[in-house]
Amino acid sequence: ICNVVFEIDQKKLYRYEGNYTKYSEKREKRIYNELLEIEKARNSLRKEEDWMSRMPKARATKAKYRIDNYYKLKEKSSQTRNDKAIKINVQESRLGSKILVAKELSFRWGENYYLKNFSYTFSRFEKIGLIGQNGSGKSTFLEIITQNLPPEKGFVETGETIKFGYYRQSGIRFDENMRVLDAITEIAETITVADGTNITASQFLNYFLFPPVRQHDYIYKLSGGEKRRLYLCSVLMMNPNFLILDEPTNDLDITSLQILEDYLSSFNGCVLIVSHDRYFLDSVADHLFVFEGNGLIKDFPGNYTDYFTWNKEREKTKSVTVSPIKKDKPSRTNIKQKFTFNEKRELEQLEIEIEQLEKEKTDVEQLLSSGKLSASDLAEKSTRFSFIISLLDEKSDRWLELSEKE
Repeated sequence: ICNVVFEIDQKKLYRYEGNYTKYSEKREKRIYNELLEIEKARNSLRKEEDWMSRMPKARATKAKYRIDNYYKLKEKSSQTRNDKAIKINVQESRLGSKILVAKELSFRWGENYYLKNFSYTFSRFEKIGLIGQNGSGKSTFLEIITQNLPPEKGFVETGETIKFGYYRQSGIRFDENMRVLDAITEIAETITVADGTNITASQFLNYFLFPPVRQHDYIYKLSGGEKRRLYLCSVLMMNPNFLILDEPTNDLDITSLQILEDYLSSFNGCVLIVSHDRYFLDSVADHLFVFEGNGLIKDFPGNYTDYFTWNKEREKTKSVTVSPIKKDKPSRTNIKQKFTFNEKRELEQLEIEIEQLEKEKTDVEQLLSSGKLSASDLAEKSTRFSFIISLLDEKSDRWLELSEKE
């Protein structure tokens, strides 16, 4: 989409003509040239330092330009780049032969199905992308798979060694008045990394670009992206072997996403990813669960680009096989209907109700992810969460129908 990219780097603003790919190429060249200039300045500085040490004081006024040049070179040569990237190197928990089996799962609210007779046996090394329209049941599916929400029919069996890591859209509710390090040490004081050694929570935060100074900052001082990075840190430090990522690309910076992609490519467990980021899915997912609506899930063998191409061809085929509509008389659906007074009042009421439901949905999501609910409260809130989603879909559809008449 973009034809101009602005970048803030090392406290300077740069402007690039072109899209993101062009920006990446030009940025790489700029940094390469900057490093060459710094190296050249360092080489020149050695000669100038030797001259400065041998120069008689009486001649200082005659060589002022050279002295000024010396200090310029010194400033230039002292420049450094801090292009550190997150190095995610956690150890996964041991994964047994049996991972997770979903058998004949069905779930609905009212007449709307979110799952219908879904069965699947998950394997290790699988990386599955979940795609579909908003409200098609992706989040509900994840809640059922993790057994936070009981299905209407069917069952889920998990292996004894399964350890879920669940990165939710709503995130985790940190106490904003806690320091970064204190929030992480509440989860674990030591973490086992890939080579089997234990490191402290402070050392682990360093992996996620939280230096010691930043670790002692209060959480409310963190940016939105830093809070999401801290949340990702809190999920991965539990050493999961079945990782669930619900919209992980939101609010993570590009460097963090690149490293997350690398981490997932070498992850030996099972991964489920919900994302609208086509590039991220192409980089990570081996195959897709496509939520087609009314509880139907299609297992597509390929990445998002493969699915997009296949679906486009399928739509073309459909349009060719459908017989043309006669245009002798205008269709009743094309005639704009009169917007009645009662419908106007209903539309206004719907807007209020949808806003209230959205707020309640956010509140319930936060409660579900807090880890503080009892088993009975968790089941009750999970059922309420599904009902809210169903109600939102129903009222949103009615709002669209009425707004078209307005």
